[in-house]
Amino acid sequence: MSITVIHEKCDLEKDNNTKLPYTAYVIQYEIEGKLIHDIAMGSKAVDIFDHYYDKYKKGFKWLKQSNGTQKPNLWNQAAPKRKRKKRSSAEPPKPPEPSS
Repeated sequence: MSITVIHEKCDLEKDNNTKLPYTAYVIQYEIEGKLIHDIAMGSKAVDIFDHYYDKYKKGFKWLKQSNGTQKPNLWNQAAPKRKRKKRSSAEPPKPPEPSS
């Protein structure tokens, strides 16, 4: 049971986008009368629910899937670096020397 909190106390308009993994969930909870949203991902939704319910008890409001469309294993990875092709030198090749 491991979860990863992607955005804590976030703005849903800005942070809930399609660049998230499709296994990410939006969580709403209440602290001192203020509604707060987090975005977290885990192997199962029940793991995320258990974590937030244990942490906030009655302040926990709901959990729903985010707008993410990325594959979880490809999410948040840097693009692979491409190898540069070697260019030929600016000088043309020298013709072979006549053999004697």
